[in-house]
Amino acid sequence: MVVRQSRQFPLLRYIDLMSRADYYLYILKCSDNSLYTGIAIDVKKRISQHNGETTGGSKYVRSRRPAVLVYFEKCNSRQEASRREFEIKKMTRTQKEKLIDKVLINKSDII
Repeated sequence: MVVRQSRQFPLLRYIDLMSRADYYLYILKCSDNSLYTGIAIDVKKRISQHNGETTGGSKYVRSRRPAVLVYFEKCNSRQEASRREFEIKKMTRTQKEKLIDKVLINKSDII
């Protein structure tokens, strides 16, 4: 895709770069043992937002801190990540736990 430089549309280049960014689907385990599913480009930053270290984060996790990353997967686009998030949110807790148990997470890989 060719991006034209234009004074009228300075964000075209930014939008093009964002469309190529990799998205991650992640699952957090909250202090009350509930599971929270979301998507983000920068998982480390998003977790720090959820845990109140930086501004942002969801209202759901805010009242259930601290939240710990228990699962993540890389997606090629925001659309793919959103579809996968919807699939996981439809799963039962047992199905989510089986998904989490299949993968061993080394948090140092992304944090």
